[in-house]
Amino acid sequence: MLNRRSLSLRAALMLCVASLSAANALAGEVPAAQLAQIKQKLTQNLPEFPPIDSAQTTPMNGLIELRSGNNIIYTDTKGDYIIQGNLVETKTQRNLTEERMDEINKIDFAALPFKDAIVWKNGSGKRRLVVFADPSCGYCKRLEKDLQQIKDVTVYTFVIAILGDDSKVKANDIWCVKDRTQAWRDWMLAGTVPAKAFGMCATPIQRNLTLSQKLHVNGTPAMFFEDGSRLASAAPANVIEQRLQKASSKVQ
Repeated sequence: MLNRRSLSLRAALMLCVASLSAANALAGEVPAAQLAQIKQKLTQNLPEFPPIDSAQTTPMNGLIELRSGNNIIYTDTKGDYIIQGNLVETKTQRNLTEERMDEINKIDFAALPFKDAIVWKNGSGKRRLVVFADPSCGYCKRLEKDLQQIKDVTVYTFVIAILGDDSKVKANDIWCVKDRTQAWRDWMLAGTVPAKAFGMCATPIQRNLTLSQKLHVNGTPAMFFEDGSRLASAAPANVIEQRLQKASSKVQ
């Protein structure tokens, strides 16, 4: 974690954003020598500062974007200051930080192992949505109910067990039932406990967990759309509908 000095600079970011003019400068690579200087100063002054994977300039003069894993932090050209928060272009009201986070976290949707998912659809099912969910997750159950309101969607649920042994038992039992889709929906929507699985049944639960870690899914539920973008939390049906429409327009 960064110390409180960096967090106190959120207000400074908003002042900077307020003065942001038209974006004349395009994002570009930071020279290697300059990046080395920034890294040296940050690690010297903040020993617990996370490793920097890449850096680039921003449309705001003098502000540099640092990427660490799936996170974005801003600094000045020398690494004397850091800022945590959202960079917003006032003219267009675009959230540039959010756009960059979507870009950084984008996945190859078509490459997902859909055979390891529980599948159901409403209507034509022409739009596709991936959900990572734990059977013991209350927010996942709420999301499952909200998803029933979405029309013309196919939902692929990658079941993972991150909330304890009971989650693992339920995940395996649901997968091993003959109609796993019905068993999943019965449990998530109505609380009907899945039948106990007897005998051997190969399940993808561990593979799904490994996949979730690879995709940096840090909690459930987490959603992925056909354009590769993600939504790392539960959301109401209207928000999911908007994201589905946006994703569909990009992949057509």
